[in-house]
Amino acid sequence: MPRKKTKSLQRKIAPDRRYNSVLVAKLINKSMLGGKKLLSERLVYQGMETAAKKLKKDNPLEVLEASLKNVYPVLEVKSRRIGGANYQIPFEVRGSRQVHLALMWFVAATRARKGKPYDECLADEIVDAFNNTGAAVKKKEDTHKMAEANRAFAHFARY
Repeated sequence: MPRKKTKSLQRKIAPDRRYNSVLVAKLINKSMLGGKKLLSERLVYQGMETAAKKLKKDNPLEVLEASLKNVYPVLEVKSRRIGGANYQIPFEVRGSRQVHLALMWFVAATRARKGKPYDECLADEIVDAFNNTGAAVKKKEDTHKMAEANRAFAHFARY
């Protein structure tokens, strides 16, 4: 079995019901806890609509896509052992991994917010990401800073 997921090994995710978007379906799946997909679906839809109202926009899908675009990472670091030392080597992030990391950071930042229901926290995180602030955007910036700081080891990257 290959280390990287080839096209034949990747699962096809069906688009969600309301917006017919694979991106929203992935967010629903990542938000889901304990297999309760209908609950997760309802919370994500409510959060998206609340965020669109706060930003005074018509289409919640466009708001979510713009927010996630601000969270997509360009670079990440991977640890590699070379000659008895571990180096953090910067790599470019491509395709589905970019979406996966952004969604994971998004959900983690939403869950880290306390004191409000999940849908309100999700709406706040969407608004913050739309405005280039918030925990998910900070995580992206920290990852980029780490990659920039270890740029000297980029020549160790083989692929």
